Amino acid sequence: MPEKALETVLRGFAILGLTFTGLAMCPAPARSAEEFQQFMARMKTAKLDAMERHLKALDERYDLSDNPSKTVTMTHGKPIQEGVRVKLREVITWEELVEMSPEDIRKQDLFPKGFMPLPHPNPAEGGIVFSKNFIEAVEEQEGRDLTRFDVGFDIPDRFQPELPSPLFLKTRPDLGDVSRSRLITLSNYRELFDGIINAEQLEGLRLLLTPFPQQQFNATDDRRTEDPSPGIACFDCHVNGHTGAAIQTASSTRPREPGRRIDTRSLRGVDVQQLFDTQGRLKSIEDRSEFELETAYFDGDAEAAKRKEAHMVERADEVRLMAEFQKLIDFPPAPRLDTSGKLDPQKNNDEAALRGQELFFGKARCATCHTPPHYTDNQTHDLKVERFYRPGITTSQTTSTDGSVKTPPLRGIKDSPPYLHDGRLLTLEDTVEFFNLVLGLKLTKSEKEDLLAFLLTL
Repeated sequence: MPEKALETVLRGFAILGLTFTGLAMCPAPARSAEEFQQFMARMKTAKLDAMERHLKALDERYDLSDNPSKTVTMTHGKPIQEGVRVKLREVITWEELVEMSPEDIRKQDLFPKGFMPLPHPNPAEGGIVFSKNFIEAVEEQEGRDLTRFDVGFDIPDRFQPELPSPLFLKTRPDLGDVSRSRLITLSNYRELFDGIINAEQLEGLRLLLTPFPQQQFNATDDRRTEDPSPGIACFDCHVNGHTGAAIQTASSTRPREPGRRIDTRSLRGVDVQQLFDTQGRLKSIEDRSEFELETAYFDGDAEAAKRKEAHMVERADEVRLMAEFQKLIDFPPAPRLDTSGKLDPQKNNDEAALRGQELFFGKARCATCHTPPHYTDNQTHDLKVERFYRPGITTSQTTSTDGSVKTPPLRGIKDSPPYLHDGRLLTLEDTVEFFNLVLGLKLTKSEKEDLLAFLLTL
């Protein structure tokens, strides 16, 4: 890093109350109540500047206007957003771009910024950030304030999943949405689930709804909330067993080192998966639950976990119960699919979707990774997107390689925007354009429309 750039970074860390030792950022020492108020005031000021820069960068990446579909909605009626939102350089079209080699795109700096890794709104701070709508819903229902004074959420509500998300159970498909369109919390879970699931599953759900200390949400004097916090619950990120689009940073980097942004994955159909964690490093639901609470909650910092009184779960008891409930969570109904996961000819007269299915299993090569009936191969893949661009600074964070990322199921995909592991793709049209370019598919305009029609049936 050039000396001038390094000075700028260090000055930014100083404003945020951080020191820089080697490659790891270290927290400020313990503070008195007065010192904490001063620290928080500095962080709030820094937040305004950081968010202004970040939101400006998002506007350079995307068309964030409101363009809801008039015909396609998520399960409970929220319209999906339509259109390609990733912006291109004015000098080129999508048709021209896909004809170019990765080397030429890289050399001429034509790769869309919206296709590059999406950074955390405040990379130096990192950690979990919740959407404004979810924060308001939790505060109203439980009195917990999940607002961070150092960073805010960035993706507009129109590109987020429904809130609250519907919850479907494998054991009770006859009930449809068992949440009854309510946000499931500790205050109502017994009312909603008593008599529907057994006692062990009910206890597992209670644990998934119980807040435990986390790096930014805790009772210490280096927390990132105004008041001491009991922490966050698993279902704060995985709202109603799905996703509320909360973001966090990968815990695979060094403690307090700026990490890669991760979008919250849905827990729907989690029992059919064989790999867990974005990069597939964990092999069971139990491993994932234990890792989250004891390690990922604290950005991989064991000392911070101890200092902030991490909840060390009992593998044979609490982890098992949490997994018991998660294994019940089902995908939303897909009435146009048969038992094999493909379109049922007797229930489909949509020629575009049928053509799209042929493309999915043929020219578009989607089924290479997304195999039916759940549309995942339970493997990880490296798309090597870095072939298309030069590493550089994006919203104060150096763009990095993605590496191998596990294949997510595509069932119920229209309920789960934004897309890709870091949420860099705001719409399904963005997603089709991304893979059309990265995989060199050279789909025509009509073929992309047909492929989209099929994805909406899943």
